[in-house]
Amino acid sequence: MNFDYHFGNQYYNYYDKIGVKSTEYQIMAPEQSQDTAVGMEYLMQPLPIFDNPDYKGSGKLNGKVAIITGGDSGLGRAAAIAFVKEGAKVVIPYYDEHIDAEATKNYIENLGGSCLLLSGDITDRNFCKCIVQKTLETYGKIDILVNNAGVQYQQDCLENITDEQFDRTMKVNIYGMFYLTKEALPYMNSGSSIINLTSVTTFYGDPQLIDYVTTKGAIVGFTRSLARNLALKNIRVNAIAPGFFWTPLQPACWVKEKIPSLGSDAAMARGAMPYELAPTFVFLASDDSSYMTGQVIHNNGGQVMG
Repeated sequence: MNFDYHFGNQYYNYYDKIGVKSTEYQIMAPEQSQDTAVGMEYLMQPLPIFDNPDYKGSGKLNGKVAIITGGDSGLGRAAAIAFVKEGAKVVIPYYDEHIDAEATKNYIENLGGSCLLLSGDITDRNFCKCIVQKTLETYGKIDILVNNAGVQYQQDCLENITDEQFDRTMKVNIYGMFYLTKEALPYMNSGSSIINLTSVTTFYGDPQLIDYVTTKGAIVGFTRSLARNLALKNIRVNAIAPGFFWTPLQPACWVKEKIPSLGSDAAMARGAMPYELAPTFVFLASDDSSYMTGQVIHNNGGQVMG
């Protein structure tokens, strides 16, 4: 299947219908939802913009090998494309979004890059072992680990969060990160970089994402503790806290009426496309951030400051 991914401003004129904001603001998507455990990028309208054609690599990651969980779509896909443009080879573990994964692999190969796809569940410790083994068999080393994969589910109150939902959110967002990092670390040398994805919601406490915010707060603690633990080995550990980006996570989580208002409470009065976060991934993966560890970078359009 062929999909037309293109670059450009894709905004809808829209006035908030649910009282979040009374003035006009920029929107990237009309009402929509997906009834899937994880969202599918190829079903989104408009399609997310994951690559900026004006971004030219300068060899910052030449010869590096990066594992990017959830790199089949969304922010992970944007990171994978930017890494490849900078000279890296990428390994993309993903759940079951096969169409998105193949589209990403094809895009990377059209850029002249190399990509290994691995389908499975990162909550399974054995799959995490497989990811590391296959990476070493294919590329011989691991220089960069991006713990990007995650799930979120909208619930109006704590009482509506089932034990099954809480368990799944914790296992995907925390256990998977723990398992894969533990498996990869013995093969990461001085100069390696670990990048964890937390969220802007951690810093203001979204009332409809209680279990998700809990996990994203834990990721901040994990990042800081691991950074101190690995600092003298010169393995850097940092985190990114994105605001609203137009990724498959959004239509798979929110009721359709909420989609147009996402990002409206940022100071810039808009959300963002995945390509806008790609340079941050490159910065943290490369020697440009050689004296940075244990930090959280906020890319949220001014939704949270300070």
